[in-house]
Amino acid sequence: MVLNEVNKLIADLEKAELEAATGAASVHVYSQLLAVYLHQNDLCNAKFLWKRIPDAAKTNCQELSQIWNVGQKMWQRDWPAVHTALNREWSDDVRDIMLALKENVRERAMSLVSEAYSSLDLSVLAGMVGQSLEDTKQSVLDRGWSLDDTTVKPCKIEKEQFTPSPTTLTEDQLSKLTQFVSFLEN
Repeated sequence: MVLNEVNKLIADLEKAELEAATGAASVHVYSQLLAVYLHQNDLCNAKFLWKRIPDAAKTNCQELSQIWNVGQKMWQRDWPAVHTALNREWSDDVRDIMLALKENVRERAMSLVSEAYSSLDLSVLAGMVGQSLEDTKQSVLDRGWSLDDTTVKPCKIEKEQFTPSPTTLTEDQLSKLTQFVSFLEN
């Protein structure tokens, strides 16, 4: 997923949640927003979203609970369990987001390994990235890392230098935020 698309999706979903006529958004909105927060590795917002989702929505939508299960495993940094939780069929509402999340988790794990380890057992790496031993071997070789029987010797991944674009609030957005905060304080 492209960063601009993700940011627009987050903004649209957050707006849908805030402007829900009944005070609670649809399960569709909650599912997508929770999945996008996980995709962005924004575990704090994911956790706060989970706390404010009505209990009825949590019990009526098993997939919402399964998405949160992925978030819990991410929070605990239990990467093999994260991959296990991600390896399921997802509805059309969240399928693309969850597949992108799976790839993000795998890439973050590979990046972490490249930064933190000088050598690592292949089976441990396979568990961290949620791949079979053969797929992990291929990933290791594709990255130019060395592999001796069952020991992987990673190379540091060069990170691209970029300047994040500042997010600016328009007067309309600032006014709505002020009204919302005032409403909450009353």
